[in-house]
Amino acid sequence: MQYNRAPHSHPGRTPGLPARRWFWIVFSCGAPFAALFGLAGIPSAPVALSTDPAHIMAGMMTHAPGASSAAVLGASPTPRALSMAQLMAGRVPTSTLGFDPDALLTDFDRGQVTRLPTGQIRRDYTIVERDQRIELAPGVFFDAWTYNGRIPGPTLRATEGDLVHVTFINTGSAPHSIHFHGIHPADQDGLEAVAPGAQRVYEFTAGPAGLHLYHCHIEPLEEHIDRGLYGVFIVDPRVPRKPAQELVMMMNAFDLDSDGENDIYAVNSVPFAYYHHPIPLTVGTKVRIYLANMTDLDPINSFHLHANLFRLFRTGTLGQPDEYTDTVMLSQGERSVLEFTYTMPGEYMFHAHQPEFSAKGWMGCFSVRAAGANVAPTGACSAGAMGTPTP
Repeated sequence: MQYNRAPHSHPGRTPGLPARRWFWIVFSCGAPFAALFGLAGIPSAPVALSTDPAHIMAGMMTHAPGASSAAVLGASPTPRALSMAQLMAGRVPTSTLGFDPDALLTDFDRGQVTRLPTGQIRRDYTIVERDQRIELAPGVFFDAWTYNGRIPGPTLRATEGDLVHVTFINTGSAPHSIHFHGIHPADQDGLEAVAPGAQRVYEFTAGPAGLHLYHCHIEPLEEHIDRGLYGVFIVDPRVPRKPAQELVMMMNAFDLDSDGENDIYAVNSVPFAYYHHPIPLTVGTKVRIYLANMTDLDPINSFHLHANLFRLFRTGTLGQPDEYTDTVMLSQGERSVLEFTYTMPGEYMFHAHQPEFSAKGWMGCFSVRAAGANVAPTGACSAGAMGTPTP
C-alpha cells in the first residue's frame, strides 16, 4: 500500500506532480523564495475570476442527478471558472447540503457507552459510507463519498484506555475502509477493503491521548480522500483538559473537475461558512480548536488568527504547548490543538494565510461579545466590512 498517486484515478490529469508540488523540489534545491510563492498559491501572473454566467455555468457539475459517480469521474474535465462573488453568494440550506457546518463545530460522537466486567469503558460507534451529491455553494455540486452523510465524518471521541468498537457499513458503489491514526494492532489498521454491501468491525484500545484522524485507505487513495472519506478522532486524557469552548475544524478542499487543482477551500467543507455565520465567542472564555488538515493536491494548508495569538499543541499528545503564535501550517494528516482567549469584543477574522485559499472559501470570523451583551459586535464580517466581493 503506497501513498503515490494513481494517474488513472483522474482521467483528465496529466501524470506527474501538480504544479505546486514542484516547488517542494525547487525548495530542496535551494530556492526558498520560489517555494514560498508556490506554496502560497500565488500565480506568476494575475488571474481574473470570470463573472460571465456562461463561464460560471460551464464549470458546474451539471450532470443529471441520476448519473453515477463512476460516469462523472470518467468524463473529461470541463472548463470551469468560479468567481469569489459566486462562492460568497450565501450558504446552501442545510436540507440541501445534507449537514450543518455550524453543528459540525461542536458535534462530538461519544458512542454508546457500556462498562465491561473488567471496569473498562466500551464505546460503540456506527459509521456508514454513502455516495452522496452535495451542493457546496449555490449551484455548485460535488459527487462525494461520505461517512454518515457528511464531510468530514462524525467526530469520534473517547478517553485514553477506552475500548473503541466501530461497526463500518459500506452502502456505496466502491470498496472502502477506515484507517485510524493512533496506536492499535496491525489487523485493525484499515488496509483491507470492505466491499459494497459488506461491513466489518474495528476494535482497539484508544490511545495515546491527543488529536487523531481516520480516513479511507483503499487505492486509489487520492480519490477516496478527494471525495470526502475522512474525519476527526479525539482521545481525551484520563485527567481531563481544563474547561474551554471546544470547536472542531477540518481544513479541506475540493477539485470539482478532476484537473488536479482545487477549486474550493474551506474548513468543514462549506466555502465561507463561518463568514456568513460568524462563530459566537465570549470575552474571557478560553477557546480550544481541534484543527486538522486533509487537503489534497496542495502540500500544505494553514490557519491564521487575527488580532490574537494561540498556544499550539502539535497533535495534542503532550501537556505543554509547542509554540505561541498566530499562524500554523499543516501538511495533509497533520493536526494541532489551538488554545486562545479574546479580551475585547468585536468580530475577528480567521483564514488560510494563502491568498488563493482565502479567496476560494477558506475564510471565517469569530463574533466575540462581552458576557451578557445583547448587541452584536461589528468588525471583519459585518455587512460591508470587506465591501462587495469583486470578481
